[in-house]
Amino acid sequence: MAQLQFILVAYDISHNGRRTKLHNALKDFGTPVQYSVFECLLTPQENQKMRQAVARIIKPRVDQVRFYPLCQSCLKRVEVTSGPELLHQTTFLFT
Repeated sequence: MAQLQFILVAYDISHNGRRTKLHNALKDFGTPVQYSVFECLLTPQENQKMRQAVARIIKPRVDQVRFYPLCQSCLKRVEVTSGPELLHQTTFLFT
């Protein structure tokens, strides 16, 4: 089984069209936990594909996308008050 990386993706895009397009593209890679926040559990190849998809959609000078890789010990400390539960997987790639 391929090792997976948990990545939290957050974005701030003021243009409605690009924001919607990015949201829809990220659905192929993770779970929306808030409108502009996704939890993704990805192989290195999927991570690369996701970043390429993001790069094709955004305008870097005006749009902001952040990728937060979280290790397994960090995930254990995440608290969820409501909404979708945190994605779970036992094998992680530590970077």
